[in-house]
Amino acid sequence: MVLLVLLGGRLFLVQGLDPTAAAERATGQRIREVAEQPVRGSILDSSGKILAASFERYDLVVDQRQVKTEFKRRNAKGDRELVQTTDAIKELAPILGIDEETLKTSIMGAEGAKKKGYSVIAKGITPETRNQVLDVALPWISSQKRFEREYPNGSVAGSVLGFLRSSDNGTSQTGAEGLELSQNRALSGTPGTKTYEIGADGIRIPMATLKEKPAVDGKDVKLTINSDVQWAAQEAVMAKQKQFNAEWVNAVVIEVETGKIRALADSTTVDPNDPGATEAKYRRSTTVSQSFEPGSTGKAATFAAALEEGVVEPLDHFKVPHAYKIGGEVIHDSLEHQTFNMTAAGIFARSYNTGTTMIGSRLTNEQRYEWMKKFGIGQDIDIGLPVNKGIFVPPERWDRRQQYTTMFGQGYSQTALHTAKIFQAIANGGVQIEPSLIESYIEPDGTEHERKNVEKKRIVSEKTSKEMRRMMETVVTDGTGWDMGIDGYRIGGKSGTGQAAGPTGELDGYTSSFVGMAPIDDPKYLVAVTMQRPKGNWRSFTVADTFKKIMSQTLNSYNVPPTTEKPNPYKVFVGTKQDYGW
Repeated sequence: MVLLVLLGGRLFLVQGLDPTAAAERATGQRIREVAEQPVRGSILDSSGKILAASFERYDLVVDQRQVKTEFKRRNAKGDRELVQTTDAIKELAPILGIDEETLKTSIMGAEGAKKKGYSVIAKGITPETRNQVLDVALPWISSQKRFEREYPNGSVAGSVLGFLRSSDNGTSQTGAEGLELSQNRALSGTPGTKTYEIGADGIRIPMATLKEKPAVDGKDVKLTINSDVQWAAQEAVMAKQKQFNAEWVNAVVIEVETGKIRALADSTTVDPNDPGATEAKYRRSTTVSQSFEPGSTGKAATFAAALEEGVVEPLDHFKVPHAYKIGGEVIHDSLEHQTFNMTAAGIFARSYNTGTTMIGSRLTNEQRYEWMKKFGIGQDIDIGLPVNKGIFVPPERWDRRQQYTTMFGQGYSQTALHTAKIFQAIANGGVQIEPSLIESYIEPDGTEHERKNVEKKRIVSEKTSKEMRRMMETVVTDGTGWDMGIDGYRIGGKSGTGQAAGPTGELDGYTSSFVGMAPIDDPKYLVAVTMQRPKGNWRSFTVADTFKKIMSQTLNSYNVPPTTEKPNPYKVFVGTKQDYGW
């Protein structure tokens, strides 16, 4: 009687006083909310080729505690028939490519062992294989959808693309490096949810209430990279690195009239499918991560500033010795030579530090600093990837020698992308266009949003640009770039050799580089090749073949017609004789 009274009281409390709360608690015990992961957006090259994409895959799992020795399923006639679980396992084995005994253990558990509540049968199967598994109709198997990131071109642009890592909760993947990290918000999309009721056996109740908030898939990110040019550039810099056993070699390819980056190539690059196989230093592109003293390519800013300020003309005369004393410092050229009567253009072509210092000294330190900063030295570059802005201190912090060495690319550092940006302005009639790596974002419905408001600014006049380009052609016809020519095209550019610091900070190596553009009379593309700390005699260091391979591939890929006009270089020396030795 006491128990009956207690039960009656409890029944009155539940059904009479608080029926709604009881129903809510009961429903809450049956409700399950499952996250629906969005499809991560793809990364595409400039023509729409897939560089990175996510593909739907499934993991098959089972609660061994629920598995019976037999079950019923419908046969071909539609009638329900009794099937032995072991017979169904025999059907599944060839579908999954798993040994029958191994599969049986995964599904039914090892004989005599404790049954697992969560047993993984297979991982990463395709939707087609999953459908075949479901056709077997083994009732206790469930499939869990996930997405695998694949990079079909392997290491091509790998250090630009980056790679993924598991999210903090382990249910999805998130960007870990490169564009996968910097563009993670656009690529990821928004997760959804699916809410449903389950029975006492843990299986979803078929006709019960279902609430669904669909996931919003991520956007595709379309790049300016041309995968064909990127591949050719990577092959070329890899070959050069092996030739000289250099620390690294890289290349930047830029479309002059748009600032679009067509390639960022590295001699050591990560394969995003296996990032752990690559040293951490090279999981980012050295074109944007490694800064260095540019050496003689840095003379371009000095000469352009002097021309623009009107303190020199290309054919002005200079007496150029091997050693030049100024302000208590002695500036030397790399190779000893006789004193020459040269033009300003000739000094640039032969890359003499002494003559460059004579010209640069016609500007104040403050003037040169402002011009160098205007070209982008020491400044941030926003391409959607982190870019090392290098080291460039103001003139009040220059020491007595640094005020001169900055004229010829020493005493400050910059990345290969900074170097390319400087020469793009010279190539483009004096108008600098901020380099861009991202072409557009594409919504899941196919709507494409191109990046707009690309920054343009005039750095030097059209006149200065034209004079600088002619001086660069002189570099190739009669100067240090004599082996940079490409049949059928007028080429212009600037070579550079700078001192490179080792692990201890000591300047015990070299950086060798060349930046060239073609066709020089109307530049379409610019290629900058940099080789860091090659081994051997510095006089043998050259990136000529690397530059020519990459530029030739680029001109061919974009069907740039050959040049019809002959080269038009400046005179290097004063007077009629031009064939002086080095």
